[in-house]
Amino acid sequence: MKKQKLKTEPWCPFCGQKVGKPSDALERKMDEFKIGRCQCGAVYASDPTGLNVGSAMVETLVFACDNNWDFAWDLLPEDDYLTGRVEDYDEPTHQVVNTRNLDGRAVRGVLYFVRLHTEIADISKRVKEKQDALSKDSRDPVLDGVEIPKKPEPAPALDPKRKKVRVNKKMVLEARNNVDIDTLVSYCFDDRKTLRLVQRLLYDVDEGRRWETAWIIGQVCAKVADKEPGQVSELIHRLFEACSDSAAAPWGMVETLSEVIAARSDIFGAFNRHLHNYIGDDSTQVQVVWGLSKIAETRPDLIRDTPFYDLFHFLTHPNPEMRGLVAQLLGRIRANEASMQLMALSDDDAKLVIWNKGKAEEHTVSELVKEALSHISNGDK
Repeated sequence: MKKQKLKTEPWCPFCGQKVGKPSDALERKMDEFKIGRCQCGAVYASDPTGLNVGSAMVETLVFACDNNWDFAWDLLPEDDYLTGRVEDYDEPTHQVVNTRNLDGRAVRGVLYFVRLHTEIADISKRVKEKQDALSKDSRDPVLDGVEIPKKPEPAPALDPKRKKVRVNKKMVLEARNNVDIDTLVSYCFDDRKTLRLVQRLLYDVDEGRRWETAWIIGQVCAKVADKEPGQVSELIHRLFEACSDSAAAPWGMVETLSEVIAARSDIFGAFNRHLHNYIGDDSTQVQVVWGLSKIAETRPDLIRDTPFYDLFHFLTHPNPEMRGLVAQLLGRIRANEASMQLMALSDDDAKLVIWNKGKAEEHTVSELVKEALSHISNGDK
C-alpha cells in the first residue's frame, strides 16, 4: 500500500508548540546553520542534509549559551541541558514530510533542539550581560544583587536499574490522597499514562478536592518538565481541548492549566495567552482571573504582555470574587493605569475565597485593594 503523504509544520519537542522557520544569525560565520528560538526557551538549528548533525549540535549548544564557547564546553547533557530532534524536515518549505520525498526531491533534513536547564540559562545570561557591560565600561558594578529565579526542586533520583511499574487508577488515587508528589513524579517517568489518570481526578463534585488536585498536578508537572517536558505539553493541550469542548464541563481544567503554567513559566509561560479565550464564559471567568493572578505572582511580565486592559471593567462586577481577584491581579502587575478604579473599591468589605496551594483563604475586596495599591506605589518609586 502506497504511503500517504503527510506534511505538517515542525514543532518543538520540549513544549509542543509550532516553531518558526530558522534563519541566518545576525553575525554570520562560515558554514553556519540557520537557527531559531522557540517561545519555551529552546533553540534549534537546521541541517538540511541530515549529514552534519554533529556540527549542528555544537552550533546549537553554543548558540544556546549566547555564543560563549568556553561555557558551552563545560556543560553536560541531561545534567545541564536537554536535546531533541525533528527529522524529515524540508528547510525550503519549512515542513515535516513523512514520506521523505517532496515533488521528486529527497527530504532528509533535521532540526536539532537544545534547551538549557533554567539555572544554566540564567548563568549564561548573567555572564553575557556582564561581558557586555564590561565592554562598555569596566568600572560599572554589573549584576550585583541580581536574583536568579528560584528553580523548582528537582525530580527524585531514580535508580536506572529499577523495574518500571505499570501504573493504575488505584495507585494514582492513593498517591493523590496522600499528596505524595514525588511518587506521582516517579510514576510519570515509569508510565506515560499517569498524567492522564491524574487529570481524570479533576472530575470531583467536591470543589476543595478539585482545587487541591489542580495544585498537585502543577507541582508534579514542575518536576516532570525538567526531563520530559513533552509529557506536560501533551497534558496542556488536552486541558485546552477539554476547556473548548462545549459538550463537557471544564471542572478544574482552567485551574490546572494555571497551576502548571505558573509552576514552570520558564517553559510554558507562552500558553498564558490562551487563558483569555475563556474569560467571556460565566462558568470559567473567576478561574481565568485567578489563574492570571497566580501566574502574575512570579511572572508579571507575562501578563503585561497580554491585553490586560480588558480586565478593568471587571472591577465593577457584581461578583465580589471577580472584583477581588482582578484587584489582586492588577496589583501584582503594578498596573498604575487602574489606580483610580482601585481606590473606588477601598471601602468594599465584601468577602471572597481565594484558593492557594489547594487551600481556601478568606479575604475582603478592600483588603486586596489595599495590597494592590501598595504594590503599585512601591513599583512607582
